[in-house]
Amino acid sequence: MTGGDSFQRFLFEEIGIRGEWVRLDDSWHTVLGRHDYPELVRAQLGQAMAAVLLLSATIKFKGSLIMQAQGDGPLCTLVAQATDRKTVRGIARWRGEVPDGPLAAVFGTGNLVLTIQNDASEPYQGIVPLEGQNLAAAIELYFSRSEQLATRLWLAANEHTAAGLFLQQIPTHPCEADDWDRVALLAGTVTSSELLQLTGDALLHRLFHEEHVRLFEPEAVTFRCSCTRERIERVLVAMGRSEINEIIHEHGQIDVYCEFCNRLYRFDAVDAAGLFSTTARSPGSRRRH
Repeated sequence: MTGGDSFQRFLFEEIGIRGEWVRLDDSWHTVLGRHDYPELVRAQLGQAMAAVLLLSATIKFKGSLIMQAQGDGPLCTLVAQATDRKTVRGIARWRGEVPDGPLAAVFGTGNLVLTIQNDASEPYQGIVPLEGQNLAAAIELYFSRSEQLATRLWLAANEHTAAGLFLQQIPTHPCEADDWDRVALLAGTVTSSELLQLTGDALLHRLFHEEHVRLFEPEAVTFRCSCTRERIERVLVAMGRSEINEIIHEHGQIDVYCEFCNRLYRFDAVDAAGLFSTTARSPGSRRRH
């Protein structure tokens, strides 16, 4: 068992099946260090973060993939985001005690929403109902209905690690049903403990040592939140001078809190006035959290 975050692709070249494996240790610890999640909420969020990284790697784009699970049940919101640079972040919101059970018990009635934000084109969004025993089943449903691609996914998370394994037929390479069934059956023998404890090489050897598998070099994964004071300043400027002044007059300051990284950005009256100054900020302008 080794620490660190890693993503690895693999390919069954002769039969038209691609796969991916991801393991999050450091970035997962970073997320858990910012919020105190109950055990069952933590498990769902860890699985979502592993899943969004696996799904983002199937897309050729520059931008981010956002996965949202929203419902009217105890776990009302789950958001995970991954970028083309293999960065990841995530948050969860819940109310009351979250049960251990199928999605209907955890989320109530809701939807799984996948949004691709591509720097070169308009955002694309796909939506399917939150149905099935677990998050992996809902994602498989998405690919079956929206992409019409045979896809299997295995996810696991605990207080130390979040991990996932992904299989999919290659769209441009026909795959025989027998080949798909055999590889999916082999992958289906994986256990949660194996996902959470084994390295990528060890896990893939355990599952597919009798298959012809091409392994690609592992890629690093990191936690990264895209919030910055400059981005928040642009949002405040877009709100307009009069609205900003009204908030300052009423509260004395403006506090903007980023849930992803648990960071507070504070703007007092002087800061607010500077947002609308015609004088350009110098590189040494005051910045504070």
